[in-house]
Amino acid sequence: QVQLVESGGGLVQAGGSVRLSCAASGVTFNSYAMGWFRQAPGKEREFVAAISWSGTSTYYADSVKGRFTISRDNAKNTMYLQMNSPKPEDTAVYYCAARPMGSPLFLGSLRTRDFGSWGQGTQVTVSS
Repeated sequence: QVQLVESGGGLVQAGGSVRLSCAASGVTFNSYAMGWFRQAPGKEREFVAAISWSGTSTYYADSVKGRFTISRDNAKNTMYLQMNSPKPEDTAVYYCAARPMGSPLFLGSLRTRDFGSWGQGTQVTVSS
């Protein structure tokens, strides 16, 4: 099972920018489609963005489209989430997740139950 560790969260001003990182270990990283999810207090965990093995396919939640960018560097076993122009409503714990090894990424595979490995999460707080 892939081990995932997020970093880069913290306090950011609305309209600023922040980049989250997710480091994977112990696996062939380019065999895993990856994703970012978030969970705000009192709310269910929700999909944010996902990226295919090679990085050629990406998906975004409508709420972040045009502001957030997901990317990956397979040579560094790391995935990123660039958050530009964040809003207070983006405040949440952000989790990175991996699909089961070898499982492709497609529009119907973006639910939390479609991802089998999770990091511990990193808090992002956006101040107005």
